Amino acid sequence: MNEPKNLINFLIGLTTGALVGVSLALLFAPSSGDELRGQIQGQVQRIQDEVGHAAELRRAELERQLAELRAPRRPG
Repeated sequence: MNEPKNLINFLIGLTTGALVGVSLALLFAPSSGDELRGQIQGQVQRIQDEVGHAAELRRAELERQLAELRAPRRPG
């Protein structure tokens, strides 16, 4: 039951960390505006991909667990 909470907490932490990182990059980066925006866009895309991948893995695991729970039990 804690696993969905753990995933949600992970995603919240990941998003918060990404926002803090982007904010610090904006403040301290010696790049031009266009270059910096491109870098930030790339980082945001990478984070979105990672979150999507983690969510898909979790979904597959939950579907597997659900299938196990739904499977008829054999008398043993």
